[in-house]
Amino acid sequence: MATRKKKKPSPTETPDAVLRAPAEVEYAKQLEALFQAERDQAPASWKLSPRSVLQYIVGGEPLPLKVGKATEEVPITRKFFGDDALVERAIVTLASERALLLVGEPGTGKSWLSEHLAAAVAGDSTLVIQGTAGTTEDQIKYSWNVARVIAEGPTPDNLIPSPTLVAMQRGGLLRFEEITRCVPDVQDALVSILSDKAIAIPELPGANRREAKAGFNVIATANSRDQGVNDLSAALKRRFNYVHIPIVADKKTEMAIVEQRSKELLARYAIPATVERPVIELLTTVFREIRSGKTAQGVSIKSPSTTLSTAEAIGVALDAALHARFFGDGEVGPAAIARQLVGSVVKEDLGDLKVLKEYVSLVAQKRGKEDPEWKAFADEAQRALR
Repeated sequence: MATRKKKKPSPTETPDAVLRAPAEVEYAKQLEALFQAERDQAPASWKLSPRSVLQYIVGGEPLPLKVGKATEEVPITRKFFGDDALVERAIVTLASERALLLVGEPGTGKSWLSEHLAAAVAGDSTLVIQGTAGTTEDQIKYSWNVARVIAEGPTPDNLIPSPTLVAMQRGGLLRFEEITRCVPDVQDALVSILSDKAIAIPELPGANRREAKAGFNVIATANSRDQGVNDLSAALKRRFNYVHIPIVADKKTEMAIVEQRSKELLARYAIPATVERPVIELLTTVFREIRSGKTAQGVSIKSPSTTLSTAEAIGVALDAALHARFFGDGEVGPAAIARQLVGSVVKEDLGDLKVLKEYVSLVAQKRGKEDPEWKAFADEAQRALR
């Protein structure tokens, strides 16, 4: 009987592989190189000084990293593409008494910036509360091991600390994602935490107050589109410093973001393909023109109801590369981009199909008469929209 040849495992199938490591793990060499090169004074409980945190986020010159007797040069890559002054304000806020609230359209990099700030400042970006309509006050403060409480009563050993309590006890950073999705009563649980920097646990006798160590703070995020779902109370707003994250306005910057993140994601999925710069330029041009409702030539077009963010463009590039790898010839061309575009444009309203059809017929086809890449894009988009 013939035996089946054992398949060689791919990099994502190895037992110890993870789909996505936290920022402090994935960029550990860069963080360590910055730590070794540190010259400034860091605030209490911070792993790096504010200047080094900024360098980690916006990138800088390669730094030497000593590992035993060996030394290697480690490039400090840019993590967040945007206004450096915006990042500076966020870092200064985290060093102050006020919490930080990152506000912006979906897909503008709020969570990405939040994670990297926590990784550089506290060395741990995993203390996260995901805000939803079902988030409870227990998830923000603490809960109990019910079985042990019934048997032994409330004791410190039976307490289950929340990410908030863990961050307070370490002097670390708490990341609160989508805070405006939580109901107001749950949001208000943060008011006393941000004011008193402590959590009272009345079930415990005696010293039942947990004080925050120096360095504790909160980074929250909120989508500007969802701001009215459960708007923050005036008391809670006063305890946050707002930093608005805009949609990338510069074409060159948006192309750089899509190019860098596409390379990182393709490496993670072990896809032997690259999205060439002309294809990225076409992709970002389509996104920018449909998003703004105007072409580069000044022709007005309709805009969809969904937000065509840079994150969506990265998703289209990755999906196109995966499709080309498994179902095509491996080449990521304009046609591969067109096949994946419909799912990004048409999300909230099927009427947005008309927006894409109008763009293809009025803009892409016209450009395709002179540019073969636009012709390939327009032809495949028409087939996908039938």
